[in-house]
Amino acid sequence: MKLIITSDYEEMSQISAQLVLSKMYSDKRVNLSLTAGSTPARMYEILKDFMADRPYFDNVHFYNFDEISIEGEQYGLTMRSLNEQFYHPCTIKKENIHELNPTNYENYDQKITDDGGLDLILVGIGADGHFCGNLPEYTKFENETYTVMMEEGDKNFKLLHELIGKKPEGATVTFGPRTVLSAKQVVLFANGEHKADIIQKALEGPVTTDVPSSVLKLHPNLVVVLDKEAASKLSK
Repeated sequence: MKLIITSDYEEMSQISAQLVLSKMYSDKRVNLSLTAGSTPARMYEILKDFMADRPYFDNVHFYNFDEISIEGEQYGLTMRSLNEQFYHPCTIKKENIHELNPTNYENYDQKITDDGGLDLILVGIGADGHFCGNLPEYTKFENETYTVMMEEGDKNFKLLHELIGKKPEGATVTFGPRTVLSAKQVVLFANGEHKADIIQKALEGPVTTDVPSSVLKLHPNLVVVLDKEAASKLSK
């Protein structure tokens, strides 16, 4: 594991963008899976300056690693966020975007294999230790891409309903630990003091499904990028 501790969120975003770009400059096909949400927001702004209207990045393909369908919406929560933050601003062609959704998840791992495998997956970490859609109470380390069922009234349904202001629909689909660990490189990034406790548990505690992201340290090519607040409780 390579640990990079940066001074602040801006530097963390700059380093993360550099890691992504370093893969993209290959003269061969490159397959990337990048997170949505608030943590990568600045990174995507940086990437836009390098990527928008640049045809020499037509070799790069993108795979969303989870999805939450929204009632009455064409795209789920993840794809909607990626479209707004990244795909549209960076003028990524539709044919280079390979959408994971509840209708195709059963064949998605085989598709990734047929496409040459993932060169890099960039993930964040939740305060409960989840990564992608791998939640503590549902995760099995042997899972490939799978579904997490949600029923109206359960805590995950209520949480998402409050978050997005609309009803989530059906099941969440997500890369399982086995899919993530099959990538050639895994990058985990986090910022803020509120992530310090879970970062310490994930990186220095036991590998356990109680902290799903703890399994990531088993990957032989893991890079962890933190600001100093997120790293503040690490012993090393």
